[in-house]
Amino acid sequence: DPRQPVFALDHDVQNKTEKNLNKYASIEAFAAENKVDFYPAGRGIGHQVMVEEGYAFPGTLTVASDSHSNMYGGIGALGTPIVRTDAAAIWATGQTWWQVPPVVKVELKNKLAPGVTGKDVIITLCSVFNKDEVLNTAIEFTGEGVKHLGIEDRLAIANMTTEWGALAGVFPIDRVTRDYYQKRIQVLDRTRFTNKNIAPVPAGQEFVHPRINKKTVEKALQNEVVADKGAFYSKHLTLDLATVSPFISGPNSVKVAQSVQDLKGVKINKAYLVSCVNSRASDLRQAAAVVKGKKIAEGVEFYVAAASSEVQAEVEQTGDWQALMDAGAIALPAGCGPCVGLGTGLLKDGEIGISATNRNFKGRMGSPNALAYLASPAVVAASAITGKIVSPTSMDDAVPAPATSLVVLSGQKSEDVSEASDETIANFPAQMSGELLFCHADNLNTDGIYPGKYTYQDDIGPETMRKVVMENYDTAFASIVKPSDILIGGFNFGTGSSREQAATALLSAGVKLLIAGSFSETFKRNSINNGLLLMESPELVRDLVQARGREKLTDRTGWQATVSLASGKVQVSHGAEQKVYRVGGLGKSIQELWVAGGLEGWVKEQIRQ
Repeated sequence: DPRQPVFALDHDVQNKTEKNLNKYASIEAFAAENKVDFYPAGRGIGHQVMVEEGYAFPGTLTVASDSHSNMYGGIGALGTPIVRTDAAAIWATGQTWWQVPPVVKVELKNKLAPGVTGKDVIITLCSVFNKDEVLNTAIEFTGEGVKHLGIEDRLAIANMTTEWGALAGVFPIDRVTRDYYQKRIQVLDRTRFTNKNIAPVPAGQEFVHPRINKKTVEKALQNEVVADKGAFYSKHLTLDLATVSPFISGPNSVKVAQSVQDLKGVKINKAYLVSCVNSRASDLRQAAAVVKGKKIAEGVEFYVAAASSEVQAEVEQTGDWQALMDAGAIALPAGCGPCVGLGTGLLKDGEIGISATNRNFKGRMGSPNALAYLASPAVVAASAITGKIVSPTSMDDAVPAPATSLVVLSGQKSEDVSEASDETIANFPAQMSGELLFCHADNLNTDGIYPGKYTYQDDIGPETMRKVVMENYDTAFASIVKPSDILIGGFNFGTGSSREQAATALLSAGVKLLIAGSFSETFKRNSINNGLLLMESPELVRDLVQARGREKLTDRTGWQATVSLASGKVQVSHGAEQKVYRVGGLGKSIQELWVAGGLEGWVKEQIRQ
């Protein structure tokens, strides 16, 4: 159904080269040819457009080829990422695949204090529960605290469940949702004239938006999705919102956070109010209230971009955009920009930045030798004014720790593979052997594996990818890795964005088999789709850390291994010692994708048949 896909150009929107403009023109032409709704560069970040225009809608399943598709959970949709090869396969076949994840209940109690935001909530959750408690799960937000959170706070929280490690984070459909959509109906009646995807209405005929209208909104609210009585959750987490204070992530990690008081006085060079997590109208208004009548500190650059052209028009009308410009902020077009390391204002060597974005991975927003912190829009704006990290309001010296709890309601049993067969399908190898090359880092993200600055250069081939793989993690990796190696990673390997190049760059370096303590499910999906074989062995990773330590970023261990791919038997020898590890074997479906050269080859075979 060509009415289901949506194309929105949002990442490299500052790039005005002829090559990029031609690429954008070809995408627009393809959309027109196939009658697919299209939103050009400058209309806004795709996730924001999906919500504004009702493609993501309460009670629906909505996917996008970007890791922050979780954001749709803020309106009560099940939003989860797919990847670009998945998207093409869905267009071709109308089908895709998932492994149904465990569900975690996150109960929010009480309400936030004035000046504390949804961004502070999710930063707190990411830093307190930072041991993979929600890795590859679906989160259901519940509790009395939910009703005190507006839609924009919910969108921010759901957005960064991605960084927390979850595949989805869904809020209930309630009165807050109803109020939001009643206002959206009125807004869309005014903005429809600028949307080329909506057909003009004949004179005298009432306009009814094709997705957000009284009928669809009432239907969504009447068909409210609630958990079954006695529903089972793998874990139950709680957070007392009243104990949350302005928190800051970093530097260069989402899972390490401190209160503003603990970092007060850290000088900054750049500040950012951009991205799909925190550049909506309420965010810009909060920042404008802080800077109004003041000037950005000398030596600080403050970059601002609205989440969409609609958002910018709204804050221009209220005067908030002008307040930011009068203070000395630098305007960027509605889109992703610095958040993904593209365009103007990137961090340089030795610089420190504070940002209202959702990721501060090493090297993501510029130089790998810079430091990046994450905070709420108000904290970012206050820091831009003073030239150092501060809170916009006075705070007591003593900041209480957030009140939380965690109950694990089930233990995951290891699969018994002792009798698993070594049998494989035709043309799939029974075994792989090689030296273990150990990259110990936990939470090694996709920016570390394949830097964002290369992601949107379409003419980069395998040879160049091989040279830059792991560049933001260890610049020596490309010269150390050998095609015969079995790569060993830490826990939550491949967290971060949905870029497929994180998998294909490793393949370009000759890596055929990667074993880690655990993987990000999106990275796992990318790897399976592109023929990079993955296995999980927490025990092997812990043994390597104990024996080899963490001094070397890329450690040529000298340990040799033979892996039986179907049965999951990993035989490891080093010196006179030998050990057998049992892991989940690779089943027929994965074998078929590998033999076909990945999902693309498999889909082509299905179409031919």
